[in-house]
Amino acid sequence: MWLIEAHQQRLISVARASIAYGLKTGRALPVILSDYPPQLQAMAATFVTLERHHELRGCIGMLQAVRPLVQDVAENAFAAAFRDHRFAPLSETELDGLELHISILSAPEPMVFSSEQDLLAQLLPGIDGLILEDGSHRGTFLPSVWESLSSPRDFLNHLKQKAGLSAHYWSDSLKVSRYTTSVIHAIYR
Repeated sequence: MWLIEAHQQRLISVARASIAYGLKTGRALPVILSDYPPQLQAMAATFVTLERHHELRGCIGMLQAVRPLVQDVAENAFAAAFRDHRFAPLSETELDGLELHISILSAPEPMVFSSEQDLLAQLLPGIDGLILEDGSHRGTFLPSVWESLSSPRDFLNHLKQKAGLSAHYWSDSLKVSRYTTSVIHAIYR
């Protein structure tokens, strides 16, 4: 989903406001949809990623569009700051220099492949986000993960591990879907 600069800035403002609101109230910013243009009311799936000093500080999102874009950003910004179980809740002292990334996801498209080699050959480094599923095991990597795992094999092996599988796991029941993202970013000052 492509948005004009003014709409991108509104989403950044909503994410920041939701984090600030969360610091004061312990809840995500309530969103009144009619206050936003139709483009920001469209159903969309997002991830909000927070980084401090180029290190992950929180990342929460949705793989399927289940609510309007602006509401999804408000909820995910709050959740990334205060509900990512890997980190303590964000404190006000961490806001200065906090990097905020909003990834707006395209609809996932199932991939068709005959083997692990075939799957690896189809991957588009730097472009594809992947969802890997097998039984109760599920994991995703945003396209930005290619920055640290640049080879298709490393990307896939680490995604398997994230899903709770062995890096060398392979099964005919394995399902993989791909998606792309539009990313908006800002830094707190």
